[in-house]
Amino acid sequence: MRVQAQPDPMWETVLSIFRLRDRALPLAFHHWRRSAARNVSRDDLAMLRPLIPGGFFPDFLTPGEGRHGLDAGIEALLSTPRSRLRTEVGILAGQHPLPAWAGDLADGDRETVRRLADAVRGHFRSAVEPHWEQARAHIDADRARRARAFLDGGADGLLSSYLPMMRWSPPVLEVDVQQDQDMHLNGRGLLLVPSFLSLSTPDFLHDNDLPQVLVYPVEHSLAVSAATLAPRMSLAPLIGDTRTAVLESIGDGSTTTELARRVGVSAASISQHTSVLRGAGLIRTGRTGKAVLHTLTPLGAALLEPGSKITA
Repeated sequence: MRVQAQPDPMWETVLSIFRLRDRALPLAFHHWRRSAARNVSRDDLAMLRPLIPGGFFPDFLTPGEGRHGLDAGIEALLSTPRSRLRTEVGILAGQHPLPAWAGDLADGDRETVRRLADAVRGHFRSAVEPHWEQARAHIDADRARRARAFLDGGADGLLSSYLPMMRWSPPVLEVDVQQDQDMHLNGRGLLLVPSFLSLSTPDFLHDNDLPQVLVYPVEHSLAVSAATLAPRMSLAPLIGDTRTAVLESIGDGSTTTELARRVGVSAASISQHTSVLRGAGLIRTGRTGKAVLHTLTPLGAALLEPGSKITA
C-alpha cells in the first residue's frame, strides 16, 4: 500500500470535466472554476465530455503511467490496445448516446485516438496546469498528515485516518463510491492517489484486472491556497515575503523538499530560512526517516492568526 507523492495529471484532467459540470461547487473550488471556465477550449470539451458523461468513464483515460507525468500518460493513452478501446467504449455506449466519431475510436482509428490525446493535453494545459502548484501544495499537506498517522499507528492508523470516506475493518476496506463494486486485490497492493479536483467520494478503475488505484479527495485548505498565491502583507514586513511564505506553507508539517516546491525556491534557501525561523522560536525541526520535518510552534501558529494577541 502506497500513497502517491504528486497529483496524477490524467486523473485531474478527467475529474476537472466533472467539476466544470457541477452546479453547486464548494467555495474552495470557485477560484479554480472561474479560471478554468474562462480558459478551456470548446473543441477539447467537445471531445472529452461525451466520454466523461457522469458515472462510468473509460479506464484508458486514466492509465497508470499517468503517475509519471502527463507525457507518460498521453503515450499510454495513444498505445491503448484496440480490444480495450472497443470494450470500454462499448460499455459507455450501452449507458449513454455517443457521437459518430466514438465508433472510430472503438475501432482504434489512429487519427481519432490522436485527436483524443490532443484534447486531453489541451484541456490539462488550460484547466489543470495553471493550478498545479496549488494542487501539489494540498497534496503535500495531505501526505504529511497521512505520514504522521502511519508513524503513530502503522497501516491501521493510516487507513483509519481516511474516516469517514473509508472504513478499515481487517481485511476489508469499505469505501464510499458512486457505484457498488467488490474489488479483490489478491496481494497486488493498492495505490492511494490524493486528488485536488476530486470531490466528496473516491474513484477507482472499472477493470478489476488492472493494477488498482483509489483516487481520493484531499481537504481543501484556504490557508494552503493562500500560501501558494501570496504571502499575508501584515506579516511580510516583519519577517520578509519568503519567510512568511515558508511559515504559511508549513501547515500541519512539511519537509524541506515540500517547502521548496511550494514556495518556489531551492532546498538550500529553505534550510537557511527555516534556520532563522527556528532560532526565532516560530518552528520546530525534526527528522522523519531521511526527511527533515518542520512544524509550527504555538508562537508561529499565533503569528499566522489574524488579530491574535501574543503574551509573554
